[in-house]
Amino acid sequence: MADRGDDGAALQFPILIGDIGGTNARFAIVADAASEPGAPRIVQTASYASIDEAVRQAVLDHSSIKPRSAVFAVAGPVDGDEIALTNCPWVVRPKAMFSSLGVGEVVVLNDFEAQALAVVALGDEHLEKIGGGNAEPNAGRVVLGPGTGLGVAGLIHSGGKWIPVPGEGGHMDIGPRTDRDRQIFPLLETIEGRISGEQILCGRGLVNAYHAVARANGVEPLFSTPAEITAAALAKSDAVAEEAVRFFVTCLGRTAGDLALVFMSRGGVYLTGGIAQKIVPALKERNFREAFEDKAPHRELMKTMPIYVITHPLAALAGLGAYARTPSRFGVETAGRRWRSN
Repeated sequence: MADRGDDGAALQFPILIGDIGGTNARFAIVADAASEPGAPRIVQTASYASIDEAVRQAVLDHSSIKPRSAVFAVAGPVDGDEIALTNCPWVVRPKAMFSSLGVGEVVVLNDFEAQALAVVALGDEHLEKIGGGNAEPNAGRVVLGPGTGLGVAGLIHSGGKWIPVPGEGGHMDIGPRTDRDRQIFPLLETIEGRISGEQILCGRGLVNAYHAVARANGVEPLFSTPAEITAAALAKSDAVAEEAVRFFVTCLGRTAGDLALVFMSRGGVYLTGGIAQKIVPALKERNFREAFEDKAPHRELMKTMPIYVITHPLAALAGLGAYARTPSRFGVETAGRRWRSN
């Protein structure tokens, strides 16, 4: 098992950082405490048999810098010495990395912990605001992002530190609100009888929603990928795609509002990932913010909470870089998630 860990203890530089998603993995090396992460290396997880192979071939073989430590953020719960990813066949084995990668220490976080860390690591130039008031400096925050799955994390400030709160909130149940919803929801593909957030609010979820809308309208679907659906919707060239994206955005607003209430997110709600960045015009339509605020008896409270789209293309790496340089700034619990070779 992992060491109990010292939450604020510095890692040895250089530090390899990696954001491991279901589809893509992004790596960089932080040379020292004064340096930003180096040039990123981005690979498709399907192109490599393992994370170790990807690091060796895509990073170490192209760099003269040899990392002494590693910090990875993975899409899945961190439990034990063999960490399986939720939407990717890779298994992270930190102890094996001591020999396979030549590092002496490995920390493994949840991918949306890294996204939460990015919220305080990024400047305003990487945030696009969608309504609400001003963020309170040390108030609670929430991060969610539709991608290969639906990632969720909270962020709270206590004892002078920012503390990310990881979870699997993308698997919460989601249900209909309107008469039109009640026509669409029975046509959605379920998972063991459930409709969770991920059945709508991710790439495959958008396709699921699009097919359900087409069936509700009694027409044949024309598209099979999220990119095709969003492109047609934003171009206003296909009515089914437009409704599917509007349905997607409305459900995202409702879910974001629920999470904002859980974390009392007066510090803001942050949407991250490629899908959110691509559909900013749709998120600026009235239905998104309306769905977010429609939380009686707390509508007035919801109106004050700002929502931001994180526009930085590698936000999680920026968050990991901030943690790697100054771990004492963050209250990251590493017990059971920090491995040392001796």
